[in-house]
Amino acid sequence: MQTNEASQESEIKQVIRSLCMMNNRFMNFMLDDNKEAAQVFLRVILEDDKIKVRNVRIQSFIQNIYGHSSQLDILAQDSEGRYFNVEVQRSDEGAPARRARFYSSILDTHFLQPSKLYEELPDTYVIFITENDVLRDNLPLYNIRRRIDENAKCFEDGSHIIYVNSQRRDDTALGKLMQDLYCTEPKNLHYQEFAERMEFLKYSKEGEEKMTDVIEEYAARKAEAAAKTNYKKSRG
Repeated sequence: MQTNEASQESEIKQVIRSLCMMNNRFMNFMLDDNKEAAQVFLRVILEDDKIKVRNVRIQSFIQNIYGHSSQLDILAQDSEGRYFNVEVQRSDEGAPARRARFYSSILDTHFLQPSKLYEELPDTYVIFITENDVLRDNLPLYNIRRRIDENAKCFEDGSHIIYVNSQRRDDTALGKLMQDLYCTEPKNLHYQEFAERMEFLKYSKEGEEKMTDVIEEYAARKAEAAAKTNYKKSRG
C-alpha cells in the first residue's frame, strides 16, 4: 500500500502530465526563455517564416503610474525590434475587445522612450489565443487593424491585434498549432520545439521542480477540498 507521501507524489505527477498549453501557467513554462518555441508560435500565426525571436519573457509586469498596470503572459521581441504580447484566454470574459486595445496602448507607452521620435515607436502585436470563438464568425484567425472608413485603406500605425480561435484544429499549419495547444503528451505534438520542452517539464526531475507554483496550486486545491469535506461532516 502506498504511503500518503508516495500517493501525493503520484497525484502531483498525474496533475503535471495532464497539463496542456491552454493552461496559462503551463504555457508560461513552455515559453519561458524559449526563443525557438516562441518563434514557432509567431511564425505560424503571422505566416512569416523570417521572424527571428531575440528574447522572450513571461509574466512581464508593466507599471502605469497614471492608471491600470498590466501583467503580460508572454512578451517577445524579434530581430526587427517588434514586440509581441501573447495571451492565452480560456474564458470569453478574459478577451474583450477593450482589453486588447488597452494592452496595445500600454505597450506603446512603455516602449517609446522620452527622447525618441514618434516615428521610432516599434510595431506591436497583441495576440489573444482563445479557447472559444469569441468573435463568433467561425474564422481560424482574426487580424484587426485600423482603417480609413471613406476608402477602406489600412491606417498604417504599426499596431496589430490578432484573435486566434483555438477551436479550429484542422490540418493547416495553424490548425496543427492549435492541436498542439491541447496535447498533453510530447510524442503527439506536431512541432518538435514544443515536444522537447514538454518532455523536460513533465518527465524529468528538474522539470517538475521548475513547476513549483503548479504543485503549490495543486496542494492548495487539495487542502480547500479537504476543508470543505470536513466542514460538511461537522455539519452532520
